[in-house]
Amino acid sequence: MATDTLQSTRGASGAPALRRLLLDNGALSALVVLVVAMSLLSGDFLTTQNLLNVGVQAAVTAILAFGVTFVIVSAGIDLSVGSVAALSATVLAWTATKQGLPVWLAVLFAVGTGIACGLVSGALVAYGKLPPFIATLAMLSVGRGLSLVISQGSPIAFPGSVSRVGDTLGGHLPVPVLVMVAMGLLTALILTRTYLGRSMYAIGGNEEAARLSGLRVKRQKVAIYALSGLFAAVAGIVLASRLVSAQPQAAQGYELDAIAAVVIGGASLSGGVGKASGTLIGALILAVLRNGLNLLSVSAFWQQVVIGVVIALAVLLDTLRRRAGAVPGAGGAGPGGFGGGRGAAKLALGAVGLAAVLGALSFVHPGASGKSTKVGMSLSTLNNPFFVQMKAGAEAEAKAAGIDLTVTDAQNDASQQANQIQNFTGSGMKSIIVNPVDSDAVGPSVRAANKAGVPVVAADRGVNKADVATLVASDNVAGGRLAAKALADKLGGRGSVVVLQGTAGTSASRERGQGFAEGITAYPGITVVARQPADFDRTKGLDVMTNLLQSHPDVAGVFAENDEMALGAIKALGARAGSSVAVVGFDGTPDGLKAVSAGTLYASVAQQPAELGRIAVRNAVRAAGGERVESTVKVQVLVVTRQNVADFQ
Repeated sequence: MATDTLQSTRGASGAPALRRLLLDNGALSALVVLVVAMSLLSGDFLTTQNLLNVGVQAAVTAILAFGVTFVIVSAGIDLSVGSVAALSATVLAWTATKQGLPVWLAVLFAVGTGIACGLVSGALVAYGKLPPFIATLAMLSVGRGLSLVISQGSPIAFPGSVSRVGDTLGGHLPVPVLVMVAMGLLTALILTRTYLGRSMYAIGGNEEAARLSGLRVKRQKVAIYALSGLFAAVAGIVLASRLVSAQPQAAQGYELDAIAAVVIGGASLSGGVGKASGTLIGALILAVLRNGLNLLSVSAFWQQVVIGVVIALAVLLDTLRRRAGAVPGAGGAGPGGFGGGRGAAKLALGAVGLAAVLGALSFVHPGASGKSTKVGMSLSTLNNPFFVQMKAGAEAEAKAAGIDLTVTDAQNDASQQANQIQNFTGSGMKSIIVNPVDSDAVGPSVRAANKAGVPVVAADRGVNKADVATLVASDNVAGGRLAAKALADKLGGRGSVVVLQGTAGTSASRERGQGFAEGITAYPGITVVARQPADFDRTKGLDVMTNLLQSHPDVAGVFAENDEMALGAIKALGARAGSSVAVVGFDGTPDGLKAVSAGTLYASVAQQPAELGRIAVRNAVRAAGGERVESTVKVQVLVVTRQNVADFQ
């Protein structure tokens, strides 16, 4: 040990401190390479405002990841943190606004909810002998389900006093960044200075040895998962504060980002290794990637590929460093060193590969064209043909007008959309088009754009508590009423129908469902026997409709809140679709229109999404030039049946 230490000291004595720091920390090296590459590729990246944006966007992932660090160090895994975060925020909003409890007590309930979820997961692992993967996967489902039950699938306004956690101090310093730093320091303190922290490393290194040495392993595991739940609750409060509402579907997939951040930061999934600083660096790498890719106008589809590749390269850098450090080289590096020139060459090669991936983006993305007018467009999702058509229409109009349009995919995540609008605001966009995931949650980021003097155009859905230059939309409520009338007329005003709902909590699902419910009341002979969510997804529409047919075999009609679910229902109905069962969809997508032509889909409420995208871009350009635009532009909604489908195709 003494020899190794002496060798390490000698090997490092001739090297600058910064070089030694980078060589000994692969994740930090990757972060530095990323920052340098992004700075060279985008002049908007290395600005004070954008770096603060990166910090804010890293905050929730980092806080979740700090909690997950405890679990991974002890050789466990926690897949429930995203759902626990959403549940804790929902409990806070519900108890404070719906039940009238004092805010401080509601906060305690929220934190207690997170801890309770962690205690249950820990008990299932420690005493129930369930694998951590299974125990926390179950809690993921339970937490998300309870969040939807409590909120009834709709966002709940967050208390104003707590929402300040999502604001800034003095108009500049973001509070989420301060919370992230505080939770990081607490994590470092627990890991390095407490009995529980030392127990985590012991259990992760060798659980049986830890037990034989006198550690109460079961109790420690319960405490570790409870700690993870506590951090998840804090992350949920910070996230909801940024969105000024508790979203029942918030933080979906964040557990994977949290685990990725911990692993990128140098922790081992086999346990015994991990530290708070590494986790923070991992979270920052993910935030820098997403921020930089937005600034570079990289296609939303390519972003998924690039993020996966860079994460793999970042972990590879750290792996190379560890392997090289284990083999003493000519320079005499011990366990903490790098192992000489060959290891350093591997690190340099990995860094070059990382930079090359980012450099290649300048050829992948279409945004660096030098055009004077830059417009950003944030769509709620591109996993739906309706919004793909909207994107196509917007891009066609942008090409015809000779402007630079950057389109991003929020993946039905209100927090991710807030980040995208932040990035657009700080990157010199002349105007922004937003198709909100949620009309309330997008408000704070649109207000920030208002403050920066960037006009915002809302597309398909409105924005609450913020100013928009114009709203370009069709009326979802009116469309729902049209669907009800079309289905009722087809059934002759009598029969039982089922409703396939969209993603719980989205404004489109609420408004279309509301319009259908209002319209169908005019037909007392029609009974809605079931309403079930299928998340705007064709496969889920197939599965849900198959299940409903078991309990309602005599169903005469189906209303699906989009064409994708309607097509899934048609598959489940088989030969009955279009003959004994009438199906009505919504959106007028190409596949939906084909089904109308074939007679299996009786009707679809067509919104003309491509036209909506074209009009949104047209108005965004006018607003950017200071021209007057109408406060509301309505795109006509029409019922498409077999008689008029040719006019739409």
